[in-house]
Amino acid sequence: MAMVGLFWIGEDSVYVGSEPAGTASGVRLSPDGVEAPGIGEGRFWTWDEVVRIETHDVAVRSGARRLASMAFDAALVAVTGYGDLPPAFSVEVMTAEETVQTDVLAAVAGGIYLPSEYELSTTLLQRLVDGTAEIADLLAWGHDHAAAGTPPYEEREALLRKWAGA
Repeated sequence: MAMVGLFWIGEDSVYVGSEPAGTASGVRLSPDGVEAPGIGEGRFWTWDEVVRIETHDVAVRSGARRLASMAFDAALVAVTGYGDLPPAFSVEVMTAEETVQTDVLAAVAGGIYLPSEYELSTTLLQRLVDGTAEIADLLAWGHDHAAAGTPPYEEREALLRKWAGA
């Protein structure tokens, strides 16, 4: 699995945020549509049904502020011996009939995204909903590269720009 922007990409799956474990909630994107496992019995919508996907409460900071936050968190863990899960953010899936909100865990180390990755990710989400981008492109990249892990920042941003058409 590899993190690219808000997405956790594997060889055969793409999640907004990290991949959920067990009964945790999450949002999985596939060529067929959007799935929210962990909400009741799980929910599924085809791409034709989805009007919008929005994210809320995502930790976004500049590079310097992100490093400072991560250093503070590392120091806190070193002193207390306790670490927390990455921060959660919420994802809303909207259709003509309903809006469903679920929490997902951040996929990025430290739980804080850079502004450019966040903006490009939200643009890509909307393009996926509009049908002007294909989840198959992310899956193809994941099939070929996800096993190598998360690429460096410059490569992640270039991928997001390509997929978002920016």
